[in-house]
Amino acid sequence: MRRVTYSMAVSLDGYIVGPDGGVGWTAPDEEVFRLATDEVRGTGVHLLGRKLYETMLYWETAEQNPSLGFSTVEFAAIWRALPKVVFSTTLSGLQGNARLASGGLAEEIERLRVQPGNGDIAIGGAALAAEAADLGLIDEYRARVYPVLLGGGIPYFPRHELRVDLELVETRTMSSNVVYLRYRVLR
Repeated sequence: MRRVTYSMAVSLDGYIVGPDGGVGWTAPDEEVFRLATDEVRGTGVHLLGRKLYETMLYWETAEQNPSLGFSTVEFAAIWRALPKVVFSTTLSGLQGNARLASGGLAEEIERLRVQPGNGDIAIGGAALAAEAADLGLIDEYRARVYPVLLGGGIPYFPRHELRVDLELVETRTMSSNVVYLRYRVLR
């Protein structure tokens, strides 16, 4: 059965977006960008909320910029080909290899888990990931922890009363002092 993974850049104090809505502090170096590319390469389908979908639209045409390096063009190609399921009540026309979710989050994930196919089911977007966490649907958390304190914003971890025990699977410290942490949910 396919795993559901939640992977995001996060500040040391636990936020994925700062209080001003900015994410400029997450600009990855080549090593961090390669890690993100490898994660997307291991994904079979990506579930996104509206805001993240709109942010990631950049990658649908990024390779048309002749000044981009190989790794950026490579990421764009992998992202563009990746099937995406968007959870939104306000969007109608989607671009690229994306479709609107046909049901609720739990139903969509269960349908995708049993479908044949390779790769994880990645989930992105704070609200969507929080809903998946509340439903106990996330199998693995992956955090790229940046050495910055934001003091507020949108939290990586949802604020709920459920205890979730985790097992550390992998850790890496990048040359930019970003620390990659990968945890498996113990059931």
